[in-house]
Amino acid sequence: MTTASNSKVKLQLVRSLIGTRESHRGTVRGLGLRRINSVSELEDTPAVRGMINKVSYLVKVIS
Repeated sequence: MTTASNSKVKLQLVRSLIGTRESHRGTVRGLGLRRINSVSELEDTPAVRGMINKVSYLVKVIS
């Protein structure tokens, strides 16, 4: 995905947070996701990309 000035990335939480590290739970909350299958649309910034990379096993990027 190219980084334009107003590009967005849409995320969906696909796995449970039970048994995950506390820092990963905080990262998921920081991305605006609450429960399984919840969807959040965020600005496509390097900080958000890093958060997605950290919890990539829990979330799915949808177009």
